[in-house]
Amino acid sequence: MEISAAGRLEIRITAADVGKRVSVRCLTTPGRTHEKFTDTVGVLTSWNTGELVIRRRDGESVRIPESSLVAGKVAPSAPARRRGPAASYEELARVASRAWRPVESERLGEWELRAAAGFTRRANSVLPLGDPGLPLDEALTVVRRWYGDRGLPAYIQTATEARTGPGSTQELLCAELEQRGWTREVTAEMWIGRPAPVAELAAGAGVVLSRAADAQWLGRYQRKGVSDVALQVLGTGPSVWFATVPGAGGDAPGAGGAAVPAAIGRLVVDGRWAGFAAVEVDPERRREGLATEVMAALARQALAEGASAAWLQVEADNEGARALYGGMGFGAHHAYHHYREPAVNESAVSEAVTDADRYGSS
Repeated sequence: MEISAAGRLEIRITAADVGKRVSVRCLTTPGRTHEKFTDTVGVLTSWNTGELVIRRRDGESVRIPESSLVAGKVAPSAPARRRGPAASYEELARVASRAWRPVESERLGEWELRAAAGFTRRANSVLPLGDPGLPLDEALTVVRRWYGDRGLPAYIQTATEARTGPGSTQELLCAELEQRGWTREVTAEMWIGRPAPVAELAAGAGVVLSRAADAQWLGRYQRKGVSDVALQVLGTGPSVWFATVPGAGGDAPGAGGAAVPAAIGRLVVDGRWAGFAAVEVDPERRREGLATEVMAALARQALAEGASAAWLQVEADNEGARALYGGMGFGAHHAYHHYREPAVNESAVSEAVTDADRYGSS
């Protein structure tokens, strides 16, 4: 907190600091003999009608009455962690987008509108990097019409405060969307690390790599009823690989009537970046190290193609995946969210979009 030379707490922020990262202390029990305080750190997204709104790192907004403030200051950006490569949010957002390309896309200024018949929110949402070239309300009208023409609900993918590395994120856009009735449905995290340590974790001798997702790989993939559109999305990226650990009986992938694989994974190599996704293991064979085997085999392939940095996406509540990837040296870079348009026609929503989006977590 900001303390003056006289030892008093001071409020050194104003409405002019909207958009900046701030640290504030507010009184939570006014009028009591023993005062209690709460500290909040995040991006100041609005300050009007006697109320501040601060968006924390986890994407949640905290509303604070101006009258309860006892101290406040502009805070420095979150310090970069030493673990993992340096990367801006924009760089990672573009790399991840190239690893999960939609069937069709269209530019709206610097925004990209993406659609793939409802297969995953990532391929059916707006990536708003920069200026849409229109006032926000007009841009949102275009967005809703574009998705409505395709029988899809409109989603906008946003991100909040990066935990490592430089780069701006989109707290203000999140606040603007919420003010207009858009609803945040999904929150996940982008984690980054390095492929070299992962490649040394296991031998990976039982892992088979291929350039295409065959029927067996799809038999383990968690989204059932995968369509031609889904196969097209899965196969996109600069250099795509699919990993398979054969199931019971040892049948090699591609053999007729072979068992569903014990584990699978997907890799996209894009310059220095290696993106890992769809790491899934037969529930009856968990804790056998199969996910590590898959990750190690894919990491070695990434290194062979010159990758030096890695990323993956993890759900906020997937404790198993978080423990696995944390043990491999990955750490959170930023949180990202999907905001859904208000008053959407529920009958137009694809089952693939309304189902929980697992983001490739194991």
